[in-house]
Amino acid sequence: MDYIEFSAKTVEDAITKACLELAVSSDRLEIQIISEGSSGFLGFGSKPAVIKVKKLLDEEEMALLELEKEKEAAKEAVKAAEKAAEETVNVRYSEEAENVRYAEEAKPEKPAGKKSKNRKNKKRPKADRKPDVAKEAVKPVKKERKEEPVPVRTEEEIAVMKADAKDFLEKVFAAMEIEAEFVFEYNETDGSLNIDFEGDDMGVLIGKRGQTLDSLQYLTSLVVNKNSKDHVRVKLDTEDYRKRRKETLENLAKNIASKVKKTGKSVVLEPMNPYERRIIHSAIQPNKYVETYSEGNEPYRHVVVTLKKQ
Repeated sequence: MDYIEFSAKTVEDAITKACLELAVSSDRLEIQIISEGSSGFLGFGSKPAVIKVKKLLDEEEMALLELEKEKEAAKEAVKAAEKAAEETVNVRYSEEAENVRYAEEAKPEKPAGKKSKNRKNKKRPKADRKPDVAKEAVKPVKKERKEEPVPVRTEEEIAVMKADAKDFLEKVFAAMEIEAEFVFEYNETDGSLNIDFEGDDMGVLIGKRGQTLDSLQYLTSLVVNKNSKDHVRVKLDTEDYRKRRKETLENLAKNIASKVKKTGKSVVLEPMNPYERRIIHSAIQPNKYVETYSEGNEPYRHVVVTLKKQ
């Protein structure tokens, strides 16, 4: 509560006036005396007393105020995480999600200045010739990913992971005043922790193109991995959003591939995170007529769909 100014003939009268208006006793007020006033001479030149007061909160009101501050802080944290989602989530997906992609086509840089005709026509001995970087750059090079063994975790370790994730998510949801039920499942095949939640108004937690859900997933991953010896991949989902988004992207990829084949013109898709780009690449990979590659820097990296070079 901000300070409120009161004035009266005397300081005592001003305090009484403040108590009556704010409906509290004087011991519940924080008082600052601005001017004690003066009676003047024979009533001439008198000045009123001026005070500033602020109502002090009781314990219950203080607790409510602190709770509101915590709620606002949690909401701001989620908003901030949403803004940084593209960068932070992309770091977590890293190159692993991009390994499906055949190498990107690299454009050789043009050397500065003009080459003389004599230099152009001059041939070097075969042994001294430098490899043609430009030709090698455009060749698709698949990165071979080494399959790392899935860590064997005890029931106790899995229980700790679930408890850490549950404790964190319950606090976030409580601060956002959202009620939800959680289902935790540990996948022994890939060593991931899958978390699904159900409730009303889950669209708020999904956000635009799943950015809020990705942010929440990243934050939960940080909490879970804080007490884990080996990295645990955390997957958050609600209302089958991940599955629905995958189907949407696959349909989009097929439609775009058909358009590129028909028009012969390349199509640049909107920026996506590595996981979603991987879905586009995989969906178009079997196509005989078109191909894909990614270009740009995170978080604006996007997929380009173009005709295959015959």
